Amino acid sequence: MGGPRLRYLILDLDDTLYPRRSGLMDLISERIGRYMVERLGFPPAEAEALRQRYYAQYGTTLRGLMEEHSIDPEDYLAYVHDVPLEAYIQPNSALDRMLGRIPLTKVIFTNASEEHARRVIERLGIAHHFPIILDVRRLEYYNKPDPEAYRRILQHLRAQGPECIFVDDSARNLRPARALGMITILVDGQPEEGVDFHVPDILSIEPVIRRLLLERNGDVKDDSA
Repeated sequence: MGGPRLRYLILDLDDTLYPRRSGLMDLISERIGRYMVERLGFPPAEAEALRQRYYAQYGTTLRGLMEEHSIDPEDYLAYVHDVPLEAYIQPNSALDRMLGRIPLTKVIFTNASEEHARRVIERLGIAHHFPIILDVRRLEYYNKPDPEAYRRILQHLRAQGPECIFVDDSARNLRPARALGMITILVDGQPEEGVDFHVPDILSIEPVIRRLLLERNGDVKDDSA
């Protein structure tokens, strides 16, 4: 796989940096439904039906509610991410060490808020690896899988797609990145078309990235020293 030198490792946050089985996203999903019922007055069944449509049409419930109900995104983001992280995720020293061995600039790309992202990576003990967090607010509420969100990511990084590796737990979110030339790695999902690599968990990205670094950059020196 030829191409330019790799510069960036872009990582999704929720259900990627920690296992889906933690249940944290289930809680956040529950709070999204509660927001629609308690804040907006939707009956529960209608709220669930709207969420499914918004996910298909807009990529996120937030974007659907902004487009069709003009909600305050800050109120939404604060409400749905008001969760006790310590009950769901724990510090991950193996992940910390692995990230330290990968000599690329690490970036968080999330449909959530920066505040939530910082809380998660601090809880995992990996915050020092991430000088850049690109959340939905910084992208002016464009979100995955909208191709505009990915173009804005590259603009922020002043990078070309082939200089980036993108890791996510959703193939739907990876395909627009691949269309822009990014190398894509699917974590904790079934192999699907439109994705370059598939691994069972976040720690398994390391051998894939080491091979890519040898091919593209000619070395695999780590940045953990």
